[in-house]
Amino acid sequence: MRAHVDPRRSVFARVRDFVDFFAVSSPARFAIIIFSALVLLLTAILALPIASADGSVTPLADAFFTAVSAICVTGLSTVNMATHWSLFGDVAILVGLQIGGIGVMTLASMLGLIVSRRLGLRAKLMAASDTNLSRIHHGPVAEGQAVRLGEIGGLLATVAISTLVIEAALTLLITPRLLLAGMDPWTATWHGFYFAASAFTNTGFSPNAEGIAPFASDPWFLTVLGLGVILGSLGFPVIFALVRALRGGRLSVHVKLTLVTTGLLFVLGALAILVFEWGNAATIGAQDPATRPLTALFMSAMTRSGGFATIDVSEMTGASLLVVDMLMFVGGGSASTAGGIKVTTLAVIFLAAMAEARGHQDVQVFRRRIPSDVLRLAVAVVMWGATIVAAATIAMLVITDEPLDRVLFDVISAFATCGLSTGVTEAAPDAGKYVLAATMWAGRVGTVTLAAALAATQRRQLFSFAEERPIVG
Repeated sequence: MRAHVDPRRSVFARVRDFVDFFAVSSPARFAIIIFSALVLLLTAILALPIASADGSVTPLADAFFTAVSAICVTGLSTVNMATHWSLFGDVAILVGLQIGGIGVMTLASMLGLIVSRRLGLRAKLMAASDTNLSRIHHGPVAEGQAVRLGEIGGLLATVAISTLVIEAALTLLITPRLLLAGMDPWTATWHGFYFAASAFTNTGFSPNAEGIAPFASDPWFLTVLGLGVILGSLGFPVIFALVRALRGGRLSVHVKLTLVTTGLLFVLGALAILVFEWGNAATIGAQDPATRPLTALFMSAMTRSGGFATIDVSEMTGASLLVVDMLMFVGGGSASTAGGIKVTTLAVIFLAAMAEARGHQDVQVFRRRIPSDVLRLAVAVVMWGATIVAAATIAMLVITDEPLDRVLFDVISAFATCGLSTGVTEAAPDAGKYVLAATMWAGRVGTVTLAAALAATQRRQLFSFAEERPIVG
């Protein structure tokens, strides 16, 4: 007797097999397609009347910009986030920033693990592309890194557990302070969770109209918020490695570079802001001298991609804006909720420059040698990032009448998914909103992922040309 074949199941199986094959054969393109689809889906949700507080339809430009900002965990906004959206809209935005913070490929692997109760090679490769872009750009890589392919299952568990535990802990630490500020228990808990999720995902959205201005001199609130931002900016591979180190594991070069570079940028950024803004009465100059170092430290932490601000960024001096520009462009750690070119990219390029100055043939750090392909990847990331920022800045200068320093600041904030703003974003026309949205998208997708997705094929060249040295420098 011939077995009955359900044609619907057969079609579903073929579609599933095609998606699996496409996800593994071209994870970069798969990630971009899924990422973009999520943006469009959230845009449609936010454009619904039920998503706005007054029941009106949100203009397409504002709904699209907010969706991109949420999925890209940026924090820039063209509407008042505290008053424009209803509870339905706020929940949709929170879901969007959680998905964007965890990572599309990581989330897909986690869902696959929940459904199938096992993690196959394809799912591991999908999740691995979120933790190491070399796997997308160069294919198989040496496994001496923060997270080995065999440990992806443990990483996914770390991502889920650390997200839940850290955001719950931040909520418990923030909520009592909001209760002391006079909020009722429900509002304090809701706002506490909103702040916690927004901090850990490095988004920077605030649930109240005043933002964090009422807590501008509150050491407890600012410290907890800053800690959440820093933890999110370190990256899930670093958190996973630190947890593993507690059980006797060894810290990899990636983890050490991330921790050291993040610490140096945090301290140097705070010192620069403190010095350049000390006498500025429009920012920290009007604060009590004991509060100024706290503000400088907090603002330096926010340049990792946090997006919260206790001072008016538009009133900062030109020197401070330039310092913050550089810090935002660098951003946080790889495979983190932060944006930018990433701290390890900066570290590798700096180490290469030092090796060249000292006459060393190899780039070395912590008694390890960094391969040349990692250096080429770092240079590519910086060049693609600088190109995107330059193109977006020129477009915004044409569209708006704002000065260069303010436009450049908001463009870098968009590219680095930071969320700090001089006011250019909110006042931008629709064309400017779309330019900044595209900049956020490119910054979050990742310059290397974008470049790999645009490449039609990856060909292996079986010959090499004769060597000739051009004059450089």
